[in-house]
Amino acid sequence: MNASTDLSLLTLIQDASLLVQLVMLILLAASGLSWWYIFRKRFAIAEQRKLAEEFEQRFWKGGDLQLLYQGLAGSDGGAMGRVFRAGYEEFVKLHKQTGIDPVSMSDSTRRAMQATYRREMDVLESHLSFIASVGSVSPYIGLFGTVWGIMNSFRGLANVSQATLAQVAPGIAEALVATAMGLFAAIPAVIAYNRFSDDIDRLSIRLESFMEECANILQRQSSRGSR
Repeated sequence: MNASTDLSLLTLIQDASLLVQLVMLILLAASGLSWWYIFRKRFAIAEQRKLAEEFEQRFWKGGDLQLLYQGLAGSDGGAMGRVFRAGYEEFVKLHKQTGIDPVSMSDSTRRAMQATYRREMDVLESHLSFIASVGSVSPYIGLFGTVWGIMNSFRGLANVSQATLAQVAPGIAEALVATAMGLFAAIPAVIAYNRFSDDIDRLSIRLESFMEECANILQRQSSRGSR
């Protein structure tokens, strides 16, 4: 028996039991799907961070907010731009009405921005739970396949009068491939989830700070207009 051939990775997968092969297939599918979401989420967060920086530069130049709002009609200001647009539209709508005090106008503006903010955060956080699930569950799925494979290996020795390491090693090796695949799926998912959670938290704090500053600016404008 040629050990280098019999114990190759492809041979171990092919010779594994049907249940262990099914476990490997599930882990392979979960790993591939998690990598797809990881790449999509990475580019989405990077794009939102870039758009937020560009919008903040335009916002803090001190220009007319009406011109800034009109400029967003033909371009994507990202999550921050959409939050500003929602708040400014609510502000303009209420500003045209009579008998509304600046405090009520400011509260309505904040609520409009908060609603858009929550929608944007929901989009950014989409599929994070799947990545987290892959990171936490994959090792246990792989361990299940390993335990099952080792059980089959020892059950196969029940009818053997003299068991040797050479007889049990291939079966154990086949089973351990499932654990290796579980770790292969879990480790990148855990790293990506922690990184994306931190990036989204930072972006969330940035948006919340912007909402407060924007609401204060609009409130001051409404106070001056009511005098």
